[in-house]
Amino acid sequence: MSQDHYAELLQRCANLPPLPTAVVHPCEAGALRGALEAARQGLIAPILVGPRHKIEATATAAGLTLGDLPLENVPHSHAAAERAVALVREGRAGMLMKGSLHSDELLHAVLARDSGLRTERRLSHVFAMSVPSYHKTLFVTDAAVNIFPGLDDKADICRNAIDLLHALGVERPKVALLSAVETINAKLPSTLEAAVLVVMSLRGQIQGALLDGPLAFDNAISAEAARIKGIQSEVAGDPDILLVPDLEAGNILAKQLIYLAGAESAGLVLGARVPIVFTSRSDSPRSRIASCALGVLLAEARRAALALGVTA
Repeated sequence: MSQDHYAELLQRCANLPPLPTAVVHPCEAGALRGALEAARQGLIAPILVGPRHKIEATATAAGLTLGDLPLENVPHSHAAAERAVALVREGRAGMLMKGSLHSDELLHAVLARDSGLRTERRLSHVFAMSVPSYHKTLFVTDAAVNIFPGLDDKADICRNAIDLLHALGVERPKVALLSAVETINAKLPSTLEAAVLVVMSLRGQIQGALLDGPLAFDNAISAEAARIKGIQSEVAGDPDILLVPDLEAGNILAKQLIYLAGAESAGLVLGARVPIVFTSRSDSPRSRIASCALGVLLAEARRAALALGVTA
């Protein structure tokens, strides 16, 4: 039986207070149920944001009880995204949770120059994959936000994922920079970018992790495959993070792991002032809860760092 990585996440949240979370437009049963279950488990204190009549109708149809949960009544999903971001800026919410609105609609509000939640970092998405055949949680980035990231984008994508792993207690995460091959080839830009990212890490431009690449998927995941190909690497066979060449590659990889390897996936968008729980309609309640747990742990790590006067 494989290790239950998500159970470990929930255990780490056991002594933390519920995190006030703006749940954006939860007008679909799965989105609403996931938020309510995360609240029942003590992970979040939801603030529902959306059209009251739609949220209440969704709850009634799904047999869910809203009780006395706070509800910010706005006319439509666009307004829900803007109001949820405003709740963070007002200090009333410490996390966002995507409901049944389009991803771009939420991210547009987050990235608004004057009213959003921008930081100096580029936004990026991380999948936390619990793969039955792998010995620890495997983080895949970026498979949902950046379509064709350039070198500077990949550096931020890498930094965001490293910060998350630090928040989860991994002091020096191992990052495999994926391409189709493990040799540098001028015709494959991802191999050149991987090599530059490694040098950036050696010179302190990307800190707190061990990077190696380019690596093909087989020799990133399998130490034996790397040995056969003569690759000497501390990362091969034991990566925490897989940094993919582009969104297409990452999305295909993540969905292959889910549908062919029986993996479970949780997901966050990173790089904003607060974590953003980013789930899809096909996600299970367990995946939504694990995503909330990731966000809670990241928010707590940032809070602790600020209390110590450290920039997280």
